[in-house]
Amino acid sequence: MPERTTRERIAETLRERACSGSALAAEFDVPRSVVYDHLDHVAQSLPDREQFLVAPPTCRDCGFDDFDDPMNSPSRCPSCKGESVEEPQFVIESA
Repeated sequence: MPERTTRERIAETLRERACSGSALAAEFDVPRSVVYDHLDHVAQSLPDREQFLVAPPTCRDCGFDDFDDPMNSPSRCPSCKGESVEEPQFVIESA
């Protein structure tokens, strides 16, 4: 049986549990920017019976969670300018 690609392994992990980009990068030993490229592809290539869900980043200081791009991992909160922003979490669920 051929070895699974990184994208296939990421998708399999997200079917099991929610993960952040940093957690996936550490687990698969790839840069976080590469993980985000893989996540974009995984989100586009899922079958209709599955959904790619994103829990948006959230500021731990003020609770702001209305970021323009929920897939992005911002370094600062646009509301309070704090740097304590929790990364978005990704998961794949059956529809």
